Amino acid sequence: MTLAPGAVEPEDISSLRALGVSEQAIEDALYVCAYFNIIDRIADALNFSVPPLQVLAARADILLEHGYTQSIRSS
Repeated sequence: MTLAPGAVEPEDISSLRALGVSEQAIEDALYVCAYFNIIDRIADALNFSVPPLQVLAARADILLEHGYTQSIRSS
């Protein structure tokens, strides 16, 4: 879906159904792929960069403790 979306055929979906994947799960997967691709293209267009692993790890603790709030208030 990402590299060659035009190559996705009805048979691809039929294969998923044959494996027992629900219609809702298929639809959810399509939405997730679409949204990630949109965000990826926006990030590329705006020249976003991915922080180093150490920065991401440091932020992970904060996010786990406080969630995705706009501001973190100290007590």
